[in-house]
Amino acid sequence: MHHLLEVWFSWVKDGGYLAIIALMAMESSILPVPSEIVIPPAAFLAAQGDLNFAGVILAGTFGSYLGAAITYWISRLVGRPVILRFGKYFFISADHLERSEIWLARYEAGGVFFARLLPVIRHLISIPAGIVRMNFWVFSATTIIGSAVWCAVLAYLGERAYRVQPDLISNPDALLNFIKTQSHWIVLIIAVIAILYILMLRLSAKKVPSRAPVA
Repeated sequence: MHHLLEVWFSWVKDGGYLAIIALMAMESSILPVPSEIVIPPAAFLAAQGDLNFAGVILAGTFGSYLGAAITYWISRLVGRPVILRFGKYFFISADHLERSEIWLARYEAGGVFFARLLPVIRHLISIPAGIVRMNFWVFSATTIIGSAVWCAVLAYLGERAYRVQPDLISNPDALLNFIKTQSHWIVLIIAVIAILYILMLRLSAKKVPSRAPVA
């Protein structure tokens, strides 16, 4: 894992925006590339003047959407049985897939948006969206918005890391640890907002009167 971190780090440093797009596309698919090791170092470089801060967020958002869209269409075409059979080779367990399907069935568009902000589900939500043939344009809109928010959060943390410890750019493990430590409270806030959204849906559903049976 340490070697992979160094490789991804070097991609961001040497490849700029194209590397950000490629890595974030991988992050939004079944490939194990953590966004925390892509956007923060890119924002770090932006703080140094090597990249543009807004450009980092745009590239990350586009890459996230690209990977999510490709995963959506592959899942839509091959179907659930194929994914269940071969998913284990890409770290996709039946339990993770089932949880993602339940999440999507319950919360639909809002579920996709919040999934882009939460660990584990973020990587998998495109698969059940494709399997259940969710409206692609709704999926696209919520994916883009959610990805943009997450990339902006990570970019902020990367810029903060530069202000606090400018030497972290030379130590991938230390930077990743810094980002994870600093992002705990942000993930907590997102989780609270998601819970409030879920409660709102459930309460509003209870208020909808049931129709009387037709004679």
